[in-house]
Amino acid sequence: MKIVHFEHRGQRGQGIVEGDMVRAHALWPADAPGAGFTLPATASAHTAQGPLPLAQVQLLPPVTAGARIFCVGVNYQDHAAEVGRQVPGQPSVFLRTLESLRGHLQPLAYPAVSPQFDFEGEIAVVVGQPGRDIARAQALQHVFGYSCFMDGSVRDYQKQSLAVGKNFAESGAMGPWIVTADEVPDPRALTLTTLVNGQQMQHASARQLIYDIPAIMAYISTWTPLKRGDVIATGTPAGVGLSRTPPVWLQPGDRVDVCVDGIGTLSNPVERRAS
Repeated sequence: MKIVHFEHRGQRGQGIVEGDMVRAHALWPADAPGAGFTLPATASAHTAQGPLPLAQVQLLPPVTAGARIFCVGVNYQDHAAEVGRQVPGQPSVFLRTLESLRGHLQPLAYPAVSPQFDFEGEIAVVVGQPGRDIARAQALQHVFGYSCFMDGSVRDYQKQSLAVGKNFAESGAMGPWIVTADEVPDPRALTLTTLVNGQQMQHASARQLIYDIPAIMAYISTWTPLKRGDVIATGTPAGVGLSRTPPVWLQPGDRVDVCVDGIGTLSNPVERRAS
């Protein structure tokens, strides 16, 4: 099942993708205070108010209201080597804000203050069942689903402050949807590919993660309870623009595609932000 968060004719909503249509439910005005995307308890929780053609809706990041967005750094051996970092003794975790993310096909905002705008394709996990001190062996039982993630990074600002360099407004993306965990029996088999303007820049299997998904979930839940809807971006493999000779920075007019086999493709153009 593919769960989407979207906007259509001044309304926001969520629904299930069925072919080239969205079976919508829970529509609300786009400017309604307090309204937001939620995870359905079951597929039957979706009461059709459509269907709507998928091509006619604007997909938004499938992040629930109030969810935290955890990101894991330096979690592929080859990426650690290319950036000259030691493998951390435990997952290296930082947070992104929802305001830093875009949905599928929404433009990424080229940072006006820096030319060092970099791409990082990642596999994202969405928490379904909350928990604290989750055992690694039971961690996958807490997963609602999986998505594609683009951890856009402003590298010169990141050198001074990781939180700032990773949280420029509209610099990253998530989507196009959440694929529920029942359709991903073995997340280790997921394969990630990142393309810029159609050229492959990154390619890796989730089997190459230094800390796999259960280990990350178990670790985070030791210091904060994981909540339903929380997002965990699991890290990026080698091939980022920073490590190339010469460096490859994203430019206005570029297009970034993050593809995860069995999940989908998250595509975003890069545009200058209107002043």
